Amino acid sequence: MKYTTLLAVLLCSLPHLAHAAPSAALGYEPKYKAGFKHFDYVNPDAPKGGELLLSGYGSFDIINPFLLKGLAVGGTGLIFESLMQRSLDEPFSVYGLLAEDIQLADDKLSVTFRLNPKARFSDGSEVTAEDVKFSFDTLKSPKAHPQYRIYWSDIQEAEVLDKRTVRFKFAKVNPELHLIAADMSIFSKKSVGDKAFDKIVTEPLVGSGPYLIEKYDSGKYVTYKRNPDYWAKDLNVRRGTHNFDRITMKYYKDTNIALEALKAGEFDFIAVSNSKEWAREYVGAKFDSGEIKKEELPHKNNAGMQGFVFNLRRELYKDVKVRQAINLAYDFEWANKNLFYDQYARCDSYFSNSELAARGAPNKEELALLEPFREQLPKELFTQAWTPVNTTPPNTLRDNLVKAKNLLTAAGWNLKDGILQNAQGQKFNFEVLLNEKGFERIVAPFAHNLEKLGIKVTYRTVDPALYQRRLDTFDYDMTIVVFGQSQSPGNELMSMWHSSSAKQEGSNNSAGIQNPVVDALIEKVVYAPNRQTLLTAVHALDRVMLYGEYVVPNWFTPVHRIAYWNKFGQPKTRPTYYQAASWMLETWWKK
Repeated sequence: MKYTTLLAVLLCSLPHLAHAAPSAALGYEPKYKAGFKHFDYVNPDAPKGGELLLSGYGSFDIINPFLLKGLAVGGTGLIFESLMQRSLDEPFSVYGLLAEDIQLADDKLSVTFRLNPKARFSDGSEVTAEDVKFSFDTLKSPKAHPQYRIYWSDIQEAEVLDKRTVRFKFAKVNPELHLIAADMSIFSKKSVGDKAFDKIVTEPLVGSGPYLIEKYDSGKYVTYKRNPDYWAKDLNVRRGTHNFDRITMKYYKDTNIALEALKAGEFDFIAVSNSKEWAREYVGAKFDSGEIKKEELPHKNNAGMQGFVFNLRRELYKDVKVRQAINLAYDFEWANKNLFYDQYARCDSYFSNSELAARGAPNKEELALLEPFREQLPKELFTQAWTPVNTTPPNTLRDNLVKAKNLLTAAGWNLKDGILQNAQGQKFNFEVLLNEKGFERIVAPFAHNLEKLGIKVTYRTVDPALYQRRLDTFDYDMTIVVFGQSQSPGNELMSMWHSSSAKQEGSNNSAGIQNPVVDALIEKVVYAPNRQTLLTAVHALDRVMLYGEYVVPNWFTPVHRIAYWNKFGQPKTRPTYYQAASWMLETWWKK
């Protein structure tokens, strides 16, 4: 009787749960039905074996990827798994992995996961709800990178219901929060033990993934070996994936050296970001013979925004007219023709190459969101789309520089002895922080144009470790940043542009944006109840960001440029949304 009463009390204390399911999606039905055999973009019969040699750029000095300080080694996604696996041919869908099902409460204020009884860490120990709670608590603590505290700010706590069942409680209704929880990386509580998490730097944590770290030499290479006892090798979300016995990543500090290493057979595959190298250097006998293949793979990824980012923490950039003037000095059309071999399109949105990009004048739904902030926004925003500066005829660079000079004058900056100065005698100069030598040829003509306005621009390329430290502490005037975006933006925007992250070291708010209108619209995006509402909110946010002139927009390409030795098989079907290197690593195989 006592047992029955206690059980009734416990059941009544739980929120009413919707039906448990092996998958979930954001605002639509998941593509793959229960019991599916494998994802469409894999070869389920891919042979296992062989070694894959990859290249890494720069260096690394830590093995624990969850810390703020240091450069983490690449490839740790091979070690750690999440509760559920994301699909690469849907905007935001997850399928059972460590967790065999997901239950979102009817009030949407909690989500419950039941773990797969077969789930095991690489040391053979069972993955339990206690490990999940420990991973969450640890990553949300000050011992881990602050990005987790920002991203998971609406997840209040993790609660162990039994050995295989864990529940996450939410602070408020957030349509994507149960999927964010499903995407959480899990590691063994036992492997951390009593050690301070931020002191576990070069000792690998124990995860449940298909690979283990076999050996490494800090800054030089890391080798992962397949776990022969990997628990999920026959699971549908893993069928046809992770086909190499060993994966070695060799680090190079110069892209030219890496290219020569590829030609010499020191590694097998590379995704190329440098347009000049792609056009002029990826040539020769081995390419002509087909020993090394060179391909451009189309994709439908949201390209986000890449740009020269103003650090608004600097007084120099506080006036939007100053930022507009600097924007006018960048000649993308000249750069695309003379530097990029016409390989790029201009970023004209923070969500370029996607339906999320604002187009034309705001519609009535967008205007309804924007109207409360009319006094805080440029009047042009309400009637016309923002467009990037251009020098396509009849526009000219000279005309743009004249406009820039007038804006600078209006902002209190005037030429004196050929140097731009304000009333206090402060000279207008700034430094562009770079982490690749290849960007110097891009910044140089931009700096030359600014010099015509009396602005002195210097640029400095530093090693990856110093670059990351300066990025984390916002120690730069201007730098080049990519604001990457998913097909379904949400909580990650808090770290990119919300006021709450502007002073948080390690956040992605590289521009230092503290704008209450941006804050309000980000919250509209995060808490959008359906896809159409999300699109409206993102379009409104995009317009405000663009008119804020927070970056000098750069460029994007709708293809992945790859080169690889012709010794691999690959699936016939490519995913819709993918990064070339990770797709190759997960689904290709040795012939």
